[in-house]
Amino acid sequence: MEGRVLALFNEAILVAFKLSLPILLSSMVLGLVISMLQAATQIQEQTLTFIPKVILLGVMLIVLGPWMTRLSTEFIAEVFRFMADIIK
Repeated sequence: MEGRVLALFNEAILVAFKLSLPILLSSMVLGLVISMLQAATQIQEQTLTFIPKVILLGVMLIVLGPWMTRLSTEFIAEVFRFMADIIK
């Protein structure tokens, strides 16, 4: 029982990483590219990175939304199955 709970916690952390990693990585890469462009052109405007990141976030959620929804739904279903087994 305890081993199964720990496995469920480990899987929860793994699911959280899987859900956040694509958006965080793409945002970091875009921020790096924009920072390099700002350094090359010497335009030091803080708000310049905000709009592209918001647009990228929207595109990533549209593209990866179904996968993210399926992954989280499968995990939640597994948690409910585990809870049902505990009640029995």
